[in-house]
Amino acid sequence: MTDLLTLGETMVSVRTARPMRLGGDAHLSIAGSESNVAIGVARLGHDVTWLSAVGNDEPGRLIQRTLRAENVGTRIRFSDEAFTGFIAFDQPSHDITRVSYHRRGSAASTLTPAEVTEAITALSPTLLHVTGITPALSDTARAATLAAVRTAAAAGIRVSLDVNYRARLWSRSSAATALRELLPHIHTVFASDDELDLLTDTEDPVADLLNTVETVVVTAGGKGAWSHTADGTIHSPALPVTVVDSIGAGDAFVSGYLSATLDNLSPEARLTRATTSGAFCVTAYGDWESLPTREDLTLLTHTQGTALR
Repeated sequence: MTDLLTLGETMVSVRTARPMRLGGDAHLSIAGSESNVAIGVARLGHDVTWLSAVGNDEPGRLIQRTLRAENVGTRIRFSDEAFTGFIAFDQPSHDITRVSYHRRGSAASTLTPAEVTEAITALSPTLLHVTGITPALSDTARAATLAAVRTAAAAGIRVSLDVNYRARLWSRSSAATALRELLPHIHTVFASDDELDLLTDTEDPVADLLNTVETVVVTAGGKGAWSHTADGTIHSPALPVTVVDSIGAGDAFVSGYLSATLDNLSPEARLTRATTSGAFCVTAYGDWESLPTREDLTLLTHTQGTALR
């Protein structure tokens, strides 16, 4: 058994601190929404497994090694026919990050329903987490995502969905069609204000979603986040920190929330841990590198600039 199972594409990332066209030094790492969440939840003390496919290549081995080093269990298929995806980040201005994908036809896009169903049956996770990125990769990845949430829900496993809309991967209409077919099997939805219309056409999207899902968490960056349930709405403000890089903040937020869910904390405490994890992420560069451990969670209560001696 595992506390959390998540699935999706992780890519090798190359990051420069200025426009990439100028050349110069670059930082090599990995990036992927679902593996970011996996690392975040693992750092907070839980048993986590990440499922995907990568190329039978050195980038794929880097992904495997990095996740293992972060105590994330892996179920990886190494493909000889497809490659590991690649993502490039550069910064033309402070806190404006430009993203370039090289992932069409990647190994992760060949994920199958059989692979995910077998993993869920074998691992019997407490939680399954999926995003709206995976079904955008290909028809087979979309089918795999749907099979995953159906299998989990039928087994009594709680399923969370982070909308995570990516305009470069598909249109809003295509995303809406795919995401809405997942909703009957979802327990918790994470979305920003501008993503709610992908899930429902009604004038009150939160109220409509609560007819299907138990919890709707709406994030709004510096304004904080709101958790909506049948019992009412809770708001948690964002922590006052200096933003260095906002990439990965949403995944950090989700990891904190899912960790608190696994700890059976109150709805208020779930939002608090989520906003704290998100705050850690934006204070340094990288998708996952600055995610907190359980011991780190209280550090942001100190005044900025404090030296802990």
